[in-house]
Amino acid sequence: MSSPALGTLAPSVRRLRALARAELTLLGRNRGVVFTALVVPLVLPFSVRPALDRADLGKQGISVGAAMLTAAIGFSLLFAVYTSLVNAYVARREELVLKRLRTGEPTDPEILTGTALPAITVGLAQALLLCAGCAVLLHAGAPRAPYLTVLGLVAGLVLSAALAALTASFTRTVESGQVTALPLVFVSMAGSGIMFPTEVMPEKLASVCELLPLSPAIRLVRAGWTGQLSAYEALGTLATALAWILVAVLAVRRWFRWEPRR
Repeated sequence: MSSPALGTLAPSVRRLRALARAELTLLGRNRGVVFTALVVPLVLPFSVRPALDRADLGKQGISVGAAMLTAAIGFSLLFAVYTSLVNAYVARREELVLKRLRTGEPTDPEILTGTALPAITVGLAQALLLCAGCAVLLHAGAPRAPYLTVLGLVAGLVLSAALAALTASFTRTVESGQVTALPLVFVSMAGSGIMFPTEVMPEKLASVCELLPLSPAIRLVRAGWTGQLSAYEALGTLATALAWILVAVLAVRRWFRWEPRR
């Protein structure tokens, strides 16, 4: 005998699966987005290697391998999830796909989540591949606190998707999405510990950068490898990540546009 909760959940799961399958098909047809999502996060981390070699990471207890792994996962969040989803949300809105979906059975959260699932899956698969590759090829070793890396990765994936929906709310066309996504990309690359750890920044600058949207997720991912966060610091970082997720979700509920912007 099935419970009422399971009976209510099953149709929602089927709708999410159908939406994700349709979005994956549409994603595969856009070669530019596929290239950005799959190739860029794998190539960009090597561009930060010279800067990491010059930085005094050893004094902070961070290996070059752990720093490059964190950079790779950060680039995956930005390009495989965030920027690709900004394009997806805007394109589906301008094509009236979102408007038509709202006239059917799916709820608003289901529509947004189903659209995001393929990009989130790609980002997750990339992160797992990068963790294995960096551990072997860059001698990053095994994570000392893997649960922190898992928490950081989950928080980063969810927040990247929510921020993509929020950015899409203020983006008029797919072409302009390449511009509206840039501020968060540049700020996160420079200040969230992706291109170089916040631990090597001046203390006052690091304290500001640690409050940026993706900084808590990146810090948790790196701490999973270094094991340098105390329980108190880990809880504070996780609380900051959850606060950003809550703010982003509430902002999406308030400002997301379901019809083309004219």
